Amino acid sequence: MPEVTVRYWAAAKAAAGVAEEAYEATTLAEALDAVRERHAGELERVLRRCSFLVDGDPVGTRAHETVRLADGGTVEVLPPFAGG
Repeated sequence: MPEVTVRYWAAAKAAAGVAEEAYEATTLAEALDAVRERHAGELERVLRRCSFLVDGDPVGTRAHETVRLADGGTVEVLPPFAGG
């Protein structure tokens, strides 16, 4: 199973209490399920408003179950930013 680094930004970083961490997941949906399991509470609420980059590419409206993850890849968790 691929190991990916999940990086949290702004409110997601504050809610997770860490800047990044490793997860084993095949799809973005699996990675986010693991994140929710590890960080129940505030981060779950923040994730509902986030956008995601996988290896630098925006996920956009694609179903998270269809977004495959590569071993050594990164998932960026980006909450809405004021003014941006």
